[in-house]
Amino acid sequence: MSTFDDRENAFENKFAHDAEMQFKADARRNKLLGLWAADLMGKTGDAAAEYAREVVKSDFEEAGDEDVYRKVSGDLGAKADEATIRAKMTELMVEAKAQLMQEID
Repeated sequence: MSTFDDRENAFENKFAHDAEMQFKADARRNKLLGLWAADLMGKTGDAAAEYAREVVKSDFEEAGDEDVYRKVSGDLGAKADEATIRAKMTELMVEAKAQLMQEID
């Protein structure tokens, strides 16, 4: 293989790895968001875990975070406003990425 081919393969592998890590971070963030929302709704134990799974599944409806936001916002109603939910999503993405990085180390 030429140096060019090696570099091309390295870039492709990095892109695939980055995409996989982003997918995992999104799923982890959605799970954490689901657990947070479940707590606000008074769900605990298995009910909270099941709700978190529903939030994770809601992310497969369309690209981006809007489907997750709609799910959580609709379920929470007046318990949390848009700014609170979106801020929590941002906060939990940082936490999700940190958790994934700890698992890699």
